[in-house]
Amino acid sequence: MTKLTAVQKAGLMEELSGLKRFSVSLTGDSHDADDLLQLTVERVLEKGMPRDAHVGKWAYRVCRNLWFDELRAREVRSRHVRAEMAGNGEQSISSADGLARLEFERAGEALGLLPEEQRSVLLLVAVEGRSYAEVAEILDIPIGTVMSRVARARRSLAEKLA
Repeated sequence: MTKLTAVQKAGLMEELSGLKRFSVSLTGDSHDADDLLQLTVERVLEKGMPRDAHVGKWAYRVCRNLWFDELRAREVRSRHVRAEMAGNGEQSISSADGLARLEFERAGEALGLLPEEQRSVLLLVAVEGRSYAEVAEILDIPIGTVMSRVARARRSLAEKLA
């Protein structure tokens, strides 16, 4: 990989608003999204990309991969916290905020249980508002694959959250 050319840097700048929306759709939180966007841009600028890589596709993949790394790290921390809470007997939830947070976590966990391929296309289509054709181009997969992955992801989420 090589450092970014001026053309690639300009292309990255053009992708920032879309990457921001994608980051928000992945994280569900504007602060986490800001951090994720910053990490994505830093990583792309620091590590570079192949000269023949499409800037948008590359940046979205870097963003998605960084978020999955963060989710794995959070899962490890979450297991530790749950184990501590179970040991202390602090399992009750006393407020509506706590219940809403649990529902959000439940949805996030269900989303996290989806295979990566389904999760990424669902986020790009349903949350980011990208067309199937755009998602196919970003992820470099056939449009039919995008359509089937979105359908399977939606069906799986509905079953998990029913």
